Amino acid sequence: MNVVPDTSVVIDGRVSAMIEDGQFEGATISVPEAVVAELEAQANDGIETGWDGLEELKRLAELADEATIDLVYVGERPDAIERGHASEGEIDALIRDLAEDLEATFVTSDIVQAEVAKAKGLDVRHVSPETRRVGTLAVEEFFDDETMSVHLKTDAVPRAKRGELGSMHYEEIADEPLDEERMDEYAREVVDGAKEAPDGFIELSEPGMKIVQFRDYRIAIGRPPFSDGIEITAVRPIAQTDLEDYENARELKDRLLERQRGVLISGAPGAGKSTFAQAVARFISDHDYAVKTMEKPRDLQVGPDITQYTELSGQMAKTADALLMVRPDYTIYDEVRKTDDFEVFADMRLAGVGMIGVVHATRPIDALQRLVGRVELGMIPQVVDTVVYIEAGSVHTVYDVRTEVKVPAGLTEEDLARPVIQVTNFETNEPEYEIYTFNRQVVTVPLKDDDGGPGTDTGVDRIAKQEIEREIRSIARGYVDVQLKSQNKAVVYVEEDDISSVIGKGGGRITDVENRLGIDIDVRTHDENPHRGAGGGSASANGGGGGQEAAGQMVSPEITSRHIVIPVDGNHGETVEIQADGDYLFTATVSRGGEIQVSRGSAIADELEAAIDRKAPISVVPS
Repeated sequence: MNVVPDTSVVIDGRVSAMIEDGQFEGATISVPEAVVAELEAQANDGIETGWDGLEELKRLAELADEATIDLVYVGERPDAIERGHASEGEIDALIRDLAEDLEATFVTSDIVQAEVAKAKGLDVRHVSPETRRVGTLAVEEFFDDETMSVHLKTDAVPRAKRGELGSMHYEEIADEPLDEERMDEYAREVVDGAKEAPDGFIELSEPGMKIVQFRDYRIAIGRPPFSDGIEITAVRPIAQTDLEDYENARELKDRLLERQRGVLISGAPGAGKSTFAQAVARFISDHDYAVKTMEKPRDLQVGPDITQYTELSGQMAKTADALLMVRPDYTIYDEVRKTDDFEVFADMRLAGVGMIGVVHATRPIDALQRLVGRVELGMIPQVVDTVVYIEAGSVHTVYDVRTEVKVPAGLTEEDLARPVIQVTNFETNEPEYEIYTFNRQVVTVPLKDDDGGPGTDTGVDRIAKQEIEREIRSIARGYVDVQLKSQNKAVVYVEEDDISSVIGKGGGRITDVENRLGIDIDVRTHDENPHRGAGGGSASANGGGGGQEAAGQMVSPEITSRHIVIPVDGNHGETVEIQADGDYLFTATVSRGGEIQVSRGSAIADELEAAIDRKAPISVVPS
């Protein structure tokens, strides 16, 4: 009897099993080289099935050594083109042709392969894939009621995170390290269990990394060369909460049910963000809203009424396109991290879908700031109107986000009114931050002192001082010191020689500056500064005149039709001085894009352009 097995039945290990139970005893097992090539390619890519198939070939070799069977390898090894079209059936066709040429019994556990072979008149033995009831995985034995995650690695003692939310401890849970053989056994059991259990699946399969969802467990398996040893990390939710368990529950419920909203659930890793998101998902689903999720991997614990989606063809944008056809009322997006994620979140929200995103952040405001630069500033309140910050499993802060056209806090002139994003504490109804465009930059200004201590400048104070310094230094040649007396009054100390230049004829120049900034400015000399000599109030502190020796970054400004653009390497968002041949020119703030733009036609632009024309070295010095 001559038997030709295909790749599927070799991977299943069914050929050796049928030999051992007497069905193929004494037969000639003709293994196609095409099968060997497929298994070798899979093993090289770190795919478990390749290794399983190679193990089966070793068992067949042992049975041949025992004279139980004759083992031969037949056919030609497929070329690269044929291997590249394996998914289209090229390899399967080669194996069937060999079985036909040898007039052999063709054995497969692939139903499509079996049906095609029967249609071609081959003697076919179809063996249904072996299934077994999956019980408890060995990895599960490391868990107890307080264990959130188990961490296993070759040659390391098993560890676990145990405790309650907000008070987790990373501790050893065994006495001896695990060897490679035991770790390989655990890893294979997890993968096999995911394939065979109805409530298990492989979420991600890449060379060196597999992510498995098995019942309530999300299990990541890393193998060399991706990791430096076999590593298994199993995570399980330890808390199942309802929205009523959290503070502000009634207000949050009303807010979520009032209409579809854009919500960011933020917090540090392990703070309980996903647990809260699950509670929100169940709550809105129970109140007549169609709810879906977008996750990679899918590990939120939600009811069967909530469909969990992952990446479609490797892209969440395609998942979003599909979801818009499904028309959910709310979508839970877990986790929003990369720019693409924020763009998908914004597109879904602006399409009218209620969106709830889970975001890593160490402060409540940080979650909102992650949208800056990724979403147009004026659209942020349309994309996100609620920020919930979770800390130690509890709702720590809830922010309401809205836009208002107003004069930013700390400024006074009506012509400085602009669209301002107000971030208000939901519980106290007090504004805590304002986000707006100031001098072509997006600024986030805290409306309260960070520590409440005396003498602490608020965010708007710091911005006001920077802008006053920038304006005055564009006029003065020497050192400039700014002291804020109140939100709408400042004193500027300059060199005596600069007094007339700063004030201007009839006070016209300083009046223009006051009108632009909305702040009353009193100009005095450094001799009148009561803080002179304490904290850098002397003229030598910043070295206003020539010969400054502070280390700077040499730059090559570019002159365009409308601007002089100074590229800066680093110092993004910081205040710096621009110098020509060591002489101070002006102070500016480096943009997020790493440049400073000076509008041509202004006094400082003329000075800068003259310095460039005379080939003076231009440098950027931290202020």
